[in-house]
Amino acid sequence: MHVLVLGAAGMVGRKLSERLLRDGHLGKRDITRLTLQDVVAPNKPEKAGFPVDVVAGDFAVAGFAQKLVAGRPDVIFHLAAIVSGEAEHDFDKGYRINLDGTRMLLDAIRLIGGGYKPRVVFTSSIAVFGAPFPEAIGDEFFNTPLMSYGTQKAIGELLLADYSRRGFMDGIGIRLPTICIRPGLPNKAASGFFSSILREPLAGKEAILPVSEDVRHWHASPRSAVGFLLHAATMDSAAVGARRNLTMPGLSATVGEEIAALKRVAGDRVAARIRRETDAFIVGVVDGWPRNFEAKRARQLGFTTAEKTFDDIIRIHIDDELGGKFVN
Repeated sequence: MHVLVLGAAGMVGRKLSERLLRDGHLGKRDITRLTLQDVVAPNKPEKAGFPVDVVAGDFAVAGFAQKLVAGRPDVIFHLAAIVSGEAEHDFDKGYRINLDGTRMLLDAIRLIGGGYKPRVVFTSSIAVFGAPFPEAIGDEFFNTPLMSYGTQKAIGELLLADYSRRGFMDGIGIRLPTICIRPGLPNKAASGFFSSILREPLAGKEAILPVSEDVRHWHASPRSAVGFLLHAATMDSAAVGARRNLTMPGLSATVGEEIAALKRVAGDRVAARIRRETDAFIVGVVDGWPRNFEAKRARQLGFTTAEKTFDDIIRIHIDDELGGKFVN
């Protein structure tokens, strides 16, 4: 099996690639080739049980997507995207990468023809939903995104479903919760503070909280995100039917509940490194974000999370990223 990962240098892309390399298989099929792509070259593993190709380049440049799929990968993980805050600040860039790039990729697959029909796993976002919200968003709730990023992802979902309906590919779209705690440096995602108010204090650094502690949001750990991707790549798509896009399970919590979990796991001294400093732009963006989901359909189709409480999310970060230790 040949697997292609677009956006492999990103946080989720790196973790997915590491898991594929460690397992050596996807479902019941052995991986025989892995291609890792990003706009900057992903790290090439020193040891792998199969050939690994590293490709640097912009998949939204004309002709580049055709080169990526010329090897007819069996499974394509489409993780490449401009994140929410950057897509909102740079309208042209967001649409070029998140919409035009996705369309170029899907068309490159379509134009191969000859019965080629790969499984395409598209990472969408809960940003496809917009306020006003019910207490918990069900599977029948309509898409009314309130940001350019959410609009771009919603259009990508429609394209994935239509190209799958026409038999050009076998697509599954997964709407990821906000991934928390994201390791590494902060990115330009408007949701980045959900991670930074935990990640930085655990590393002995100050963090800025730009919103009220009453803000509630939908979260999942990086470990869960990788699990979602692997299940989407191997599940029976016939069970999904024509509705190819699914809201992933997660954990609904307020910022205050995040901080309380941090105190329970790491202590008051660590939580005291959070400094409150309101950011009107972030407040305005967050006001239109969903807060809670039912995600019944995804759970019925076998998608599960790795955590039951926010304490679990924090402990997963400490175990997976900090070697089991944090700065008191």
